[in-house]
Amino acid sequence: MTTALYAGSFDPVTYGHLDVIERASRLFDRLVVAIGVHHEKKSEFDASEREAMMRDLVAPIAARTGGEIEVVTFACLAVDIARRHQARVIVRGIRNSSDLDVEVGMAGMNAAMAPEIDTVYFGASSGVRHVASSLVKQIAKLGGDVTAFVPPQVAEKLRARYPAG
Repeated sequence: MTTALYAGSFDPVTYGHLDVIERASRLFDRLVVAIGVHHEKKSEFDASEREAMMRDLVAPIAARTGGEIEVVTFACLAVDIARRHQARVIVRGIRNSSDLDVEVGMAGMNAAMAPEIDTVYFGASSGVRHVASSLVKQIAKLGGDVTAFVPPQVAEKLRARYPAG
């Protein structure tokens, strides 16, 4: 059984994240979606909210793909949570060349710390290449419609936080 880890803040989870999760779930027997908790970083949603949203959103993906998807939170290095869950692969999504520059650097650092864990990149699908959590939050804060970028339950939570007005 091959286990992969997909780590991120998922604040909020977007259709881009779900695209990577679905594609990774088709390739790996088990996918651990690890939600990062960084105490120095201000998150829109707290860890328990992000974890609950993610669990609801990945359940139908697991049913469709037949893969096992586990959702966890972590406050350590990605390689440490990967080791804890016996992941041999770290999955990363890439939207553009800027992402690639950052991700290659991270993969190099991870490889130095954990040479037994490989990094696999998923190029963003064309329909979600433009979606970024930071932009989704900015649109929501300014009263814009985010339904094209996030699942309905996430859009609803953002609308509750930032009612149009």
